[in-house]
Amino acid sequence: MRFGLHTGYWSAGPPPGIAEAVRMADTLGLDSVWTAEAYGSDAFTPLAWWGAATSRVRLGTAVAQMYARTPTATAMAALTLDHLSGGRAILGLGASGPQVVEGWYGQPFRRPLARTREFVDIVRQVIARERVQYDGQFFQLPLPAPGPDSGPDAPTGLGRPLRSTVHPLRPEIPIHLAAEGPKNVALAGEIADGWLPLFYAPRLDAELRGPLEEGLDRRSEARSPRETFEVCATVPIVVRDDVEEAADQVRPFLALYIGGMGAKGANFHLEAVARLGYREVCDDVQRLYLDGRRAEAAAAIPLELVRDVALVGTLLQVAAGMTAWESTAVTTMLFQADEQTLRALASAPGLLG
Repeated sequence: MRFGLHTGYWSAGPPPGIAEAVRMADTLGLDSVWTAEAYGSDAFTPLAWWGAATSRVRLGTAVAQMYARTPTATAMAALTLDHLSGGRAILGLGASGPQVVEGWYGQPFRRPLARTREFVDIVRQVIARERVQYDGQFFQLPLPAPGPDSGPDAPTGLGRPLRSTVHPLRPEIPIHLAAEGPKNVALAGEIADGWLPLFYAPRLDAELRGPLEEGLDRRSEARSPRETFEVCATVPIVVRDDVEEAADQVRPFLALYIGGMGAKGANFHLEAVARLGYREVCDDVQRLYLDGRRAEAAAAIPLELVRDVALVGTLLQVAAGMTAWESTAVTTMLFQADEQTLRALASAPGLLG
């Protein structure tokens, strides 16, 4: 089991103390540091800025939204970061959901799995420094020449296949997919180098790894070896003397995803938590959250749910809880934790290896 640090979303500004926590993750020998984006801060800039003060940890996006950039622009950012970091970049990608995609990026949210497959194909062409040519349902590179009946908004037809002017530092940059639904998880196993689950419960490991195994069984020999496939799960960690007080630090995070990160009837995060056995809880939390009763929505999150997907309580309780993850499909636990918590974890003999 490896360990990493997930810096989470920004609120009005950067998370307090996060730069220090990133440096500490590097000093402690953690495996990786990850950044997020939604519709505020982006994922690449903080990763480069904070990562410049590190020398060992891998630097991952969890996740860079695929509707935010073209595949070629995404590959350019990954290539650049990989060079600047000396080959430490991991490109974590996600489709987000219709609220953000259509409300923030102004693009139709349709057939996200098929679009993801094309997106990843093109990113890999760029990273391999091939001449990029693609004739897909979502992406055409270069754009085709206009026909005789084309209108004034038709392309010029002057586009040509291009290859990156920058020579990649490595022949491949690891690509991880954020996935929650079974079909999306299977797609990660089939085409990516890793899976980024957001809500993973060790007690349901067999059920959660099932779709992943289906995808891995369809994996092409051209992809990275199955044995090296990574599962990097986000795990909030709060160390407090009182377990309920610790859980209270996680409840707003869960309420946000269950109640606010998606529309009613189209919330992939809610469905992921519901599949853990919390359908009624999810329905109640979403109802309260959408009614503007956010504190009540957070209070409706039971301790059992918090303990399923997070580690909370005393340092001894957290350490004991970590053992349940060791026999799961998860290869790396990405701690959502502040500098104080990292210090506490590091103080426990043998806990971080």
